[in-house]
Amino acid sequence: MKKAVLWLLLAVVSAVAPVASAAAAEPVVFVDFSWDSVQVHNRIAGFILEHGFGYAPEYVFAESMPGLMAIERGDAHLSMEGWVDNVVEWWEKAQARKTVADLGSTFPDAPQGWYVPTYMIKGDAARGIAPVAPDLKSVADLPKYWELFKDPENPKKGRFYNGPTGWMVHTINNVKLRTYGLEETFDSFAPGSETALSTAIKTAYDRGRPILAYYWEPTWVLGKYDMTLLEEPPYDESRWGEGKDYGCAFPQAKVLILMNAKFAEANPEVRRFLEAYETTLEQNNKVLAFMFESGATVERAAAWFLKEYEAVWTAWLAPEVAGKVRAALEALP
Repeated sequence: MKKAVLWLLLAVVSAVAPVASAAAAEPVVFVDFSWDSVQVHNRIAGFILEHGFGYAPEYVFAESMPGLMAIERGDAHLSMEGWVDNVVEWWEKAQARKTVADLGSTFPDAPQGWYVPTYMIKGDAARGIAPVAPDLKSVADLPKYWELFKDPENPKKGRFYNGPTGWMVHTINNVKLRTYGLEETFDSFAPGSETALSTAIKTAYDRGRPILAYYWEPTWVLGKYDMTLLEEPPYDESRWGEGKDYGCAFPQAKVLILMNAKFAEANPEVRRFLEAYETTLEQNNKVLAFMFESGATVERAAAWFLKEYEAVWTAWLAPEVAGKVRAALEALP
């Protein structure tokens, strides 16, 4: 129903005045955060805006908070992934100030948390791996298994692979370590980037070794590897937010398309298109796995998605706009 109504609105607007002519060559600035999925979605949306609507997409890199603040100020226009549960205080203030428009979810609510390879718990007969932590189910079980995760830089503690320092979740995870009483048995290790974090997981998994790491979906890592999300106390809103102890599970992450409110008001055709934008976790895992396994750039991954899921993205657009995008895809080498 959502798609049908939005498609009808797009068709009516297109019939009255060609949308491309009203926005010819106007720049639209996307914020690229440091994880792959947001960059792929930015390129998917950018390709459609360029070839279907006549905009000129630009992409600027920023870490989480600087990028979100740039959108709020209008220095940038939008990002296709705003993980707002990791920046609760900023998001609440931005909503109150009405400076950032919420255009809906990029994909369904996404899980995130602390993962270990499933073979640690169940073993992997095909690889000759015996279960080394058969009773490991929750974060409360970690102290008795810390030696499996021994930190090479501090062998007296285990290593927890946190998010990079610039991510808000890095701070959240450090608070969680204190709240759960795990600082006595684990050190928080900050990889230099999302790539370094995923590489650490890949290396451990390929070698059949233990690893404890923060991660999330959708990602090629969770699509390719069998990982188990450790249990935490159920999400409790009263424990979540700046100054709180975060002593509970992450909320199912709302991943929203965020746009500067003034830009949204001035460019209603962009807003309508992005309000119709909708994908699944499975589709995201597949495009990210393609990107990883083929070594594709984010631009090539976006083109792969558009070619693979034509029935998906054409439902976001009026037929004449979809036709322009399809023609541009066919012209790609």
